[in-house]
Amino acid sequence: MKRLLLILSLAASAAFGQRPSVQQSVGALTEIMYHDVVNPPAAARFYAYALLAGYESLAPEHKPLAGFSDRFRSFPASLPHPQGINDTLAALYTILETGRGMMPSGYLLEDKELELVKAFAYLSSDELNASLDWARRSAKRMVQYARGDGYFALSTLRRYQPVSGAAYWQPTPPEYMAAVEPNWRTIRPFFLDSASQCKPPPMRTFDSTKGSAFYDLARDVYDVSKNLTAEQRLIANFWDCNPFAVQYEGHMSVGLKKISPGGHWIGITGIACKQAGLDLQSTLLLHTLVALTLHDAFICCWDEKYRTNRIRPETAINRYIDERWQPLLQTPPFPEYPSGHSVISTAVAAVLTQFLGDHFAFTDTVETYIGLPPRRFGSFNAAAAEARISRLYGGIHFRDAVENGAIEGADIGKLVISRSGAKPLRP
Repeated sequence: MKRLLLILSLAASAAFGQRPSVQQSVGALTEIMYHDVVNPPAAARFYAYALLAGYESLAPEHKPLAGFSDRFRSFPASLPHPQGINDTLAALYTILETGRGMMPSGYLLEDKELELVKAFAYLSSDELNASLDWARRSAKRMVQYARGDGYFALSTLRRYQPVSGAAYWQPTPPEYMAAVEPNWRTIRPFFLDSASQCKPPPMRTFDSTKGSAFYDLARDVYDVSKNLTAEQRLIANFWDCNPFAVQYEGHMSVGLKKISPGGHWIGITGIACKQAGLDLQSTLLLHTLVALTLHDAFICCWDEKYRTNRIRPETAINRYIDERWQPLLQTPPFPEYPSGHSVISTAVAAVLTQFLGDHFAFTDTVETYIGLPPRRFGSFNAAAAEARISRLYGGIHFRDAVENGAIEGADIGKLVISRSGAKPLRP
């Protein structure tokens, strides 16, 4: 019953009211990803295409960065924008329709589309129909473009096998899940020239000898975990964002649904846009650039993860320090280096800071639906820093994966800002 109430709470947050918004359409996408337990890289892909479709549906004069999509590989030429449509309805419906055409349970968005149309019942039938027709054409165009990004070829690639050797990642308890998206580097990026364009500094070399640099990394995770404060535990859980979490109760396993790391930052983007009082065009632009940043950041990060295939702290500590030790958070099912949350959080924080400033204070309420209290941050960079260190507190990453992941994320953020032509939305 408690789980049902949480799901209903999330669904209610996406319902369309008197003043439909980008945040509501995005919330509907998040609800479906939550339902489908979409993995983090795939979630970023869905957000990216749906939001880009919504942004591209706007009239040329309503695009704060008109033409920035021209550099995307094989991006189709723009369709002539029709007259006599409602830009808001068209953009919000396009987001939903694109998600409906791409996500496994996208058909569930049909009810949200009907709710959205009802909210615009005051339009004339001609304006309403023209707006919906344009939205459907815009979504169809984006779904067709998305089909060429390599996603559907993933299942045809050689099946991944964990690398043999003490230094390398192996599936971890309790579920010993198979590696998630080992070939994600083959997905077409938006701003990047290649998956390996923004690499982190080299990780410490594996050496299980007591007193070695790597052994000290493992000992650091172990010692931190043994001395966590209540606040540090809260931070670890606040930024967990693990769609794969499983909890055992006797002989029964229970899946604990959570939004992805990207979904968390998309939620923060919505909070910031509302707080800043941004109009539809600027709100849609910022959501789109954050989603595209997430998409490319996951490609870069996953490329490095499966190149290095580094062992997780849980495996290393159980082998060399304490066979009974368990991390506070459940270890995600993919290699350790670098920390994904460190990469994507730092990259997105750079983009949000570019638009809204370095001292934009906000309250993060994204995960109150699962009982986590709101957290106040003085800036996006402060939130990203906390997201990074949460991985050490949670016992799922070594310190160099956190610190070097931030370096990689900063490089990705700079690249997106440069190539998008992003300009501040606030003085």
